[in-house]
Amino acid sequence: MEKDIQLKAEKIIKKFGDDTILNGIDLEVHKGEVVVVLGPSGCGKSTLLRCLNGLESIQGGSITVDNQVLDTKNTKALTELRQKVGMVFQSYDLFPNKTVLGNVIMAPTLVAKRSKEEAIKEAHTLLDRVGLWDKRDAYPRQLSGGQKQRVAIVRALMMHPEVMLFDEVTAALDPEMVREVLDVMLELADQGLTMVIVTHEMSFARAIADRIIFMDQGNVVEENTPDAFFTSPESERAQQFLQTFSFDKKKK
Repeated sequence: MEKDIQLKAEKIIKKFGDDTILNGIDLEVHKGEVVVVLGPSGCGKSTLLRCLNGLESIQGGSITVDNQVLDTKNTKALTELRQKVGMVFQSYDLFPNKTVLGNVIMAPTLVAKRSKEEAIKEAHTLLDRVGLWDKRDAYPRQLSGGQKQRVAIVRALMMHPEVMLFDEVTAALDPEMVREVLDVMLELADQGLTMVIVTHEMSFARAIADRIIFMDQGNVVEENTPDAFFTSPESERAQQFLQTFSFDKKKK
């Protein structure tokens, strides 16, 4: 199975000043696998994703993508890594002065050096798949939150990533917009895209995950199948987390 590992983190240490955010994290993600990372706010989930994509440097351990060790000080290697490991953020991060089409073809033409014609052709296919080709000439300010997030997903896919990281991509959306984004991610999973997802959508996590990683205070507390995690979590901390979530749902 070692040859099928696309992304591997070993003993990751991440500190901000004197605060240890990640305390020796180990993670393996296999080709075609969907790993969902759950845990309370502040446990290090988002920081882990940013480390996996080289957006944050680490103070210990190693990160390997396709047998290549990540070195955040090597700019060329880092650029190549980010073409292999795409990331979609909670905040969209679209360029406000560019149209939808302009946003999604920028990196393929400038970074990957693909022709504009080729990039537009692929953008047509992907935007059409998420129902947004008719919005290609619109600017981000003219889109709903769900539409912006779907554009952000297409923009990442345009770089042909081998692994996609999703960081709470529905957290800033109104409830009625959440479904349209989650449906796109479910379709990507069905197509076999390797993904690591941080989410607070529990039913979605259970439906899409091949494996659940539960974190608390910078540590991996439990690793389990979705069914086992949600029906009979092994760790007391995970049990407390799920009970709190259920209580909050009932209050709503």
